[in-house]
Amino acid sequence: MAAGRAHYTDGQTDTHDSGRHGTVTAIVDELRWRGLLAQSTDEDALRKALENGPVTFYCGFDPTAASLHVGHLVQVLTVRRLQQAGHRPLALVGGATGHIGDPRPTAERTLNDSETIAGWVARLRAQIEPFLSFEGDNAAVMVNNMDWTEGLSVIGFLRDVGKHFRVNKMLTKESVAQRLASEQGISYTEFSYQLLQAMDFLELYRRYGCTLQTGGSDQWGNLTAGLDLIHRLEPHAEVHALATPLMTKADGTKFGKTETGTLWLDPEMTTPYAFYQFWLNTDDRDVSRYLRILSFRSREELEELERVTEERPQARAAQRALAEELTTLVHGADQCAAVIAASKALFGQGDLAALDEATLAAAVAELPNAKVGGLGPVTDLFAEVGLVASKSAARRTVKEGGAYVNNAKVTAEDAVATPDQLLHGRWLVLRRGKKNLAAVEVTGA
Repeated sequence: MAAGRAHYTDGQTDTHDSGRHGTVTAIVDELRWRGLLAQSTDEDALRKALENGPVTFYCGFDPTAASLHVGHLVQVLTVRRLQQAGHRPLALVGGATGHIGDPRPTAERTLNDSETIAGWVARLRAQIEPFLSFEGDNAAVMVNNMDWTEGLSVIGFLRDVGKHFRVNKMLTKESVAQRLASEQGISYTEFSYQLLQAMDFLELYRRYGCTLQTGGSDQWGNLTAGLDLIHRLEPHAEVHALATPLMTKADGTKFGKTETGTLWLDPEMTTPYAFYQFWLNTDDRDVSRYLRILSFRSREELEELERVTEERPQARAAQRALAEELTTLVHGADQCAAVIAASKALFGQGDLAALDEATLAAAVAELPNAKVGGLGPVTDLFAEVGLVASKSAARRTVKEGGAYVNNAKVTAEDAVATPDQLLHGRWLVLRRGKKNLAAVEVTGA
């Protein structure tokens, strides 16, 4: 049986020793131990190919938004792991497939204009490139499928690619089947997406000798479509697919979603402070799994963090490790240090006045907050922002010694906030007790 043609595994067998030293021979076991192997085509053949490597592989990212989100981060970091294990990555940002859109389970995607998509291609490339090495024998290559589709005629596409697909099989793909069962149905445009992605694998096989495609398990139908096309046109080719699991939260909510929306990698769309806080607030039930999938710490380090979390969950050591590592990876060490300083300062462990305006603004945005036209009694502000139920409750909080403005204890029940207390001329950070925070932004004199 040709490699990758029909034998699929679910990635749920026993774990083995990890490939933490970055050796080519151990990468499959490393991915399995980390929970990154959901499905693969003929795992024995894939393992042999990777052991005999280096293997040229690719992962695709469509520019359907101005930024990647944390769901994409799983794929980006998996590509990084494979490169560190000695394999050669092709990172594809789909200027062509971005015009079409991979079918979503519920509704058609909005089609964006070519100028917008070209801009998003550049932005996504800039986000991916820092994670990869473009030097050495297995230097990464950035590719764009617009290079081989832009000049292709409709007749050429139908004869050279469409001829090799069977509609009855295309209808069984999960994303297509879901849409066919919905009220929205599916357009021919999105139905054709799997042909375009299959053509990508074929072109990369012919141009670069690419023999492995990676992606999320929701892409499995598209991954295997590429394998099938190559086997029809290049019958002696040994090609493979590897799918990572879709990450979910223990509470059933969607991974990477917050109360304010998607967690983006772009700092203008999701601030580094909000990014850090997302990971810091990871549920104890999820944190060990997220660390294995996303962290580059050794197996020993991760197992120690798992032990500490089980014994002393209140210390949140694993969450802090996860938040610090990922914020540094995505936003850099300086930004990570700034958000850690902000987190500490908010709870009285640092100087709020020392925070730069952008970092403080990001921190304030994550707190309950209110805008007021001018300054007034501190008790009024506590009530206005909802830290207490009433002004009388605010006075009791002051009397009991639990009211703070910018980490300074309020000692007088009739204290009035003054302009010199405003942080960057705009904000007051209010705290009730040790953990209840809110912020007031003063918009007038």
